[in-house]
Amino acid sequence: MKTGVLQEGAASSPIVALLDAGAAHSGAEVVRARAVAEPLLAAEVLDTGENALSHADGVAAILQGIGAAQELQAAAYLVYAGDFLNKPEEVVAKAFGESYASLVTHTRRLVQLQRTTRSARVGDDKKPDLRAEQTERVRKMLLAFSRDLRVVLLRLASRLQTLRWYAASKRPCPAELAAESQAVFAPLANRLGIWQIKWEMEDLAFRFREPEAYKALAKALHETRVEREQRVEAARAAVQADLYGQGIAAEVQGRPKHLYSIHRKMQGKQLSLDRVFDLRALRVIVASVADCYAALARLHEVYTPVPGEFDDYIAKPKPNGYQSLHTVVLGPDGRPMEVQIRTREMHDRAEHGVAAHWAYKEAGARGYAGVSAVGEFEEQVARARKAVLNQLLAWERDAVQGEGGPGGDGFSDRIYVFTPQATIVELAAGATPVDFAYAVHTDLGHRCRGARIDGQMLPLNTPLHSGQTVEIIAAKEGGPSLDWLNPELGYLQSQRSRAKVRAWFNALQQAQTIAKGRDLVEKLLQREGRTALKLEELAARLGFKSADALFEVVGKDEYSLRNIELLLRPPEPVADEDELLAQKHTRSASGGTGGRGGVLVVGIDSLLTTLSRCCRPAPPDAIQGFVTRGKGVAIHRADCSNLAEMKRRSPERVIAVEWGGAEPSGKGAPVYPVDVLVEAGDRQGLLRDVLEVFAKEKMNVVAVNTQSLQGGAARPRTGGGDTAWMSFTLELSDASRLTKVLRELCAISGVRSARRK
Repeated sequence: MKTGVLQEGAASSPIVALLDAGAAHSGAEVVRARAVAEPLLAAEVLDTGENALSHADGVAAILQGIGAAQELQAAAYLVYAGDFLNKPEEVVAKAFGESYASLVTHTRRLVQLQRTTRSARVGDDKKPDLRAEQTERVRKMLLAFSRDLRVVLLRLASRLQTLRWYAASKRPCPAELAAESQAVFAPLANRLGIWQIKWEMEDLAFRFREPEAYKALAKALHETRVEREQRVEAARAAVQADLYGQGIAAEVQGRPKHLYSIHRKMQGKQLSLDRVFDLRALRVIVASVADCYAALARLHEVYTPVPGEFDDYIAKPKPNGYQSLHTVVLGPDGRPMEVQIRTREMHDRAEHGVAAHWAYKEAGARGYAGVSAVGEFEEQVARARKAVLNQLLAWERDAVQGEGGPGGDGFSDRIYVFTPQATIVELAAGATPVDFAYAVHTDLGHRCRGARIDGQMLPLNTPLHSGQTVEIIAAKEGGPSLDWLNPELGYLQSQRSRAKVRAWFNALQQAQTIAKGRDLVEKLLQREGRTALKLEELAARLGFKSADALFEVVGKDEYSLRNIELLLRPPEPVADEDELLAQKHTRSASGGTGGRGGVLVVGIDSLLTTLSRCCRPAPPDAIQGFVTRGKGVAIHRADCSNLAEMKRRSPERVIAVEWGGAEPSGKGAPVYPVDVLVEAGDRQGLLRDVLEVFAKEKMNVVAVNTQSLQGGAARPRTGGGDTAWMSFTLELSDASRLTKVLRELCAISGVRSARRK
């Protein structure tokens, strides 16, 4: 395939010389492409309302204006003709070659993007964030296709032609299209240095988005147009004549005025129109860099420079490669005048951008001039290609800070596909229809059963590509398949999708566990005759946040149903060997006393008695007995909560008891275990101080248990917690001695409370 690059004023460039060698031949392909497209497009209208053939003509003209390759101009026709061809890629490949077919394929995908995005409903005016998100995805999809820069150039030219058509037809331009042009396409043209497209696109978008401000500024400029043009022409002629007189061959032009740039300067710097330097501007084009600085020196010698208004973009080019000297001087009338000084090569790059110098060449294909790109030609092509891709990465970084940083790949890790409703979905490269379904909605992912990709039914593990339209076939109900989690089957590439599938199966397992636990608890309540008990109340009494939390641990066999039984019917006290004090026999029914230190059960002879561990009774506590099954009489303190529950259920088994006749504090008196609870602010030495009180009162401590609470969680006490809970088991013959001990404990520093359990 032979094509050529048209580029004004740069014939000395080795690349351009080689590319222009094939221009005559490739120009015929533009004519042939239009001939193919004309019968297909002449009667067709685009969704904007513009005639399809007229749009293609306009795109081709814009591309020619920026010096783009003839191949691009031909593609402008073939892209739109492809909508009316059966298997367009095959037809174009056969008639024009594989490179054209690839260009048409990728560009048609972006045409689809622009068309569908324009009509997509991404949210109402109350949700501007959705519209901004959609615009951001359009920008990213342009970037995804930008490995073939020709695609981007075609889309820039197409968008500019669309804006031109709206301006010429007097039809209202959709707000979304104008905003997208200003936020996405104009910055992209700027990054590529294509000023012709950038400035015109910004002006047209400004005209559509802020019509009142645009009209006011245009009117103000028109009112002074004649006078201003006369002054610019006088200044232009004077500068050119003076430079020629100094031996500097220069072409001096009056700079075009861009309304949006003027508007931004007026708004940003709070300037009136007559103080904007751009209103009188000259461009000086010379032969060499040395002439640039010589011309600058002469201008500053003849005219007074304005302080702070000089920029050297030759020594330090702008990020997009732009080079020029900028200065502002005071003209003979005392008014400021901006001057740009550059070489012809710099000028061409500024007008057409680095894209016009970039020769697209696929590996193994012939160069544009019909010769192999070798030696110096190949090296310069490689440098130009790298420069353009760097600018695209910089454009990405401009829009999203930190994304696509140095050394990163701004394109290959993401793809952008459509829903049937024309919403763009961003996915990781290699994503499948299942990943797509989960990205759209979690429930859609769960119910995904099949997928149509560009209208064709394909397996769910098919890798997707940018620009494809994906339609998910979903069941009315159901969940994902375990096969999706098998990495060897390739159904899921996204970690986020895998997490959602795992979460579904975890939730299913949890629901089954809760159902099992609920069934076990409800059956227990039926056996106990307590079905009226509310499940949430039962869970709360057991220390759970909700009934489901109780059911879950029961279903996992992590919580015994015995705990619920104990709550519903407290167990009868069981005596331990160390609690068994004595077996006492009454000597007569007249009320003789039992043995020394024992418990007398009034009116009953030879009955086993045990002290209950739940309340630890000790003389002189008021006590009552409860007849157990096989363990004799359990002795409780009269205020014991367990005894109260047992009395409610079996009042007939409660009997009167009293302590034996021995002096409780006498020598050889029996001792009884008593529990004391202490709450205190935790500190070093606390336990020592408490034990000293017990030692002082000659009380034997047989057990100690301490715990510290910090941040709401209990842990073994180490001295660093917020609150210390301490439990002491003492041996006493007389519980009344505790009153004094508890007072002394409360007097210890940091102790908040001390009480008997």
